[in-house]
Amino acid sequence: MTIGLWWREEDAEYIRRRSDRYADALGIEPAWTFEAAVDPWRITRDPDPKSLRGHIRVIGYSLLAGFVVTVIIDPADHSGVTSWKTTGADLRAYRQQRDGEDGLR
Repeated sequence: MTIGLWWREEDAEYIRRRSDRYADALGIEPAWTFEAAVDPWRITRDPDPKSLRGHIRVIGYSLLAGFVVTVIIDPADHSGVTSWKTTGADLRAYRQQRDGEDGLR
């Protein structure tokens, strides 16, 4: 599912400039999303229950970023739609998933 994740240039720029739109937000580099998508402890919600368009939500760790990243993916062509630093319930779910495996990270 996450193999072949790619970003249109305008969408990549959109996530890089996230901090321009939201107070206390961080810009996200597309390379971080690629790492999150292949994280062995990632959570994949297909479809994302919060999506009105049937997008896929992937929650995974990016070593380059140093934090957990949420990535929204279009299932039709595996293009990235948006991304952000994971917080709240999604971050708790990721930590439970990861720590339930071996508790190393």
